[in-house]
Amino acid sequence: MSETKTPTCEFEQNAYDFSLMCTNEEIWTLDKIKGERGLLIFFICNHCPFVKAILPKLVRVTNTLIDHGINSVGIMSNDVNDYPEDSFENMGKIAIKNKFSFPYLYDETQETAKQYGAVCTPDFFGYNEMLKLQYRGRLDATHMTKTNNDLRPELLEAMKEISQTGKGPIEQTSSVGCSIKWK
Repeated sequence: MSETKTPTCEFEQNAYDFSLMCTNEEIWTLDKIKGERGLLIFFICNHCPFVKAILPKLVRVTNTLIDHGINSVGIMSNDVNDYPEDSFENMGKIAIKNKFSFPYLYDETQETAKQYGAVCTPDFFGYNEMLKLQYRGRLDATHMTKTNNDLRPELLEAMKEISQTGKGPIEQTSSVGCSIKWK
């Protein structure tokens, strides 16, 4: 495991289009997934201990964001040959087990991760209704351990602010996770 931090937010950067297969065998595009007030795109995988620590909370956050007009999408970009736990089949099992309400997409070519500049799992990109980047921070202060509900919900607060004002918070704390496993 190689611990990596995300870069700071490049405010107003456009979201990049994609066309990726979901665990339910449906193809999703940026236009198809965007919400009325914004979009949360995050890069996750099945094997990363940082992701495993936050999954229950991430599912709750994405469910809450729906009520604020923000849709969410998870993208898995790791090399499955070297990390078979991240296989498409296992992605489907993880999505069902954790009751994902968001599409979990497979970036087999890793082109989507490269376009976005994703560096680790989890890596969060919060966009406003114009699909301009407003957040590139962490979920909360959980750090590869079981999460607790006493932590400030940084991602949720930021995305709610984006849904109301179109702008994200100026101060953001980088997400930390395992590096993307490039081919």
